[in-house]
Amino acid sequence: MVVRTYDEELKYIERISDCCWRIKKGFQPNMNVEGCFYVNKKLEALMFEELRNSCRPGQTGGFLPGVKQIANVAALPGIVGKSIGLPDIHSGYGFAIGNMAAFDMDNPESVVSPGGVGFDINCGVRLLRTNLFEKDVQDVKEDLAQSLFDHIPVGVGSKGIIPMNAKDLEEALEMGMDWSLREGYVWAEDKEHCEEYGRMLNADASKVSMRAKKRGLPQLGTLGAGNHYAEIQIVDEIYDKRSASKMGINETGQVCVMIHSGSRGLGHQVATDALVQMEKAMKRDKIEVNDRQLACARINSQEGQDYLSSMAAAANYAWVNRSSMTFLTRQAFAKLFKQSPDDLDMHVIYDVSHNIAKIENHMVDGKEKKLLVHRKGSTRAFPPHHPLIPVDYQLTGQPVLVGGTMGTCSYILTGTESGMKETFGSTCHGAGRALSRAKSRRNIDYTQVLDKMKEMGIAIRVASPKLVMEEAPESYKDVTDVVNTCHEAGISAKCVKLRPIAVIKG
Repeated sequence: MVVRTYDEELKYIERISDCCWRIKKGFQPNMNVEGCFYVNKKLEALMFEELRNSCRPGQTGGFLPGVKQIANVAALPGIVGKSIGLPDIHSGYGFAIGNMAAFDMDNPESVVSPGGVGFDINCGVRLLRTNLFEKDVQDVKEDLAQSLFDHIPVGVGSKGIIPMNAKDLEEALEMGMDWSLREGYVWAEDKEHCEEYGRMLNADASKVSMRAKKRGLPQLGTLGAGNHYAEIQIVDEIYDKRSASKMGINETGQVCVMIHSGSRGLGHQVATDALVQMEKAMKRDKIEVNDRQLACARINSQEGQDYLSSMAAAANYAWVNRSSMTFLTRQAFAKLFKQSPDDLDMHVIYDVSHNIAKIENHMVDGKEKKLLVHRKGSTRAFPPHHPLIPVDYQLTGQPVLVGGTMGTCSYILTGTESGMKETFGSTCHGAGRALSRAKSRRNIDYTQVLDKMKEMGIAIRVASPKLVMEEAPESYKDVTDVVNTCHEAGISAKCVKLRPIAVIKG
């Protein structure tokens, strides 16, 4: 294979607006559509530096640079529109994290690829509001952080405290948040403010392997490790008062709680199992891809359908997981403030997924088409009046929750019409890594990170202090750059900025 020089690679990439670049066909073999990615000046430098490094002679190992991964996805059978990279994009398994792509359900060649969903199926973010203000929690924030840490099991091998047997797990995999509602762990209105109302109806627990179930059974209602967290946050700035007020956010200083977690070991095993099946399906159906990490199967094949059913079950597990932690969070607050969660107005503002594949209708070349939309490290961002968003948000557009890095800030955005046209109603999901985990461990001292948090007045509880190195703010892109790029590109609109005062991590 001929390796092109960096200058030769650049001939295939051109700027098409202040914050969007096109990747022309031919950049990688067999591209069916073009690619594109959204970046501002600062993020652009990171993208091109990654590409330049990969063009050095003798460069082997690791993932391909993000731009190459976007282009390889553009070569998958049945893709429509463009393969899209969002501003928080960074290299991942097969698809880059922050890459979304849509496939035509009516094209028999179209594929589903687990690499386009990720190993942590339905990793997502949930935000709760309260009627407390910073002055109410300032003196007790250490106690509050400790109370949350005591209530929510965190860390690598953590076990859940929500009672769960094998029969419960089967039901939870198929019922999603309806199971949580039946068992009394959520309020009926929580479901209204959740993507898919917290339940994917095509879930089939029988398609989830025993090994996956065994991994998932003890972990329900646990935060996990890595970039997962629970944060107590303060409303720092409100950019769109009307939309914020629909969410129950009316002034700065208000206290919110953000929970970021996914489907734990169960989702990871579902993805692993599917990749094995898909390698076989690719041989049988003679599907060729540019990168073997993009293992896939025809959507309508047995393997494709089995994966979609097991992925939906893992997605339901993740919603039950976040719901269980919502229950534990409400308990922690109620205990400390000696008021009921209802009196504290602890309502769910919204819950979004950012690792999922879903069937949606979108306009392609002026025609409405039924598509399988893969969003990996990318959040659904539907505009006002879209039938799939809650009644409360019909006039404002869907809330989009963008988690920042430890000790920085997070944002609430809203979906836009132009995002619907440009990115199949998708936007960024977080800050996006700038350094690999290994590099972070080599370059960052965790004690300095923890000391810096204390200096900033942030209460922190971590199960494994050494994981802090991988999650330090320096390991990530600047979430404000990411969010501003999405806002300037018009694919989502800034609504609220939140800053943390307490962080709970695995």
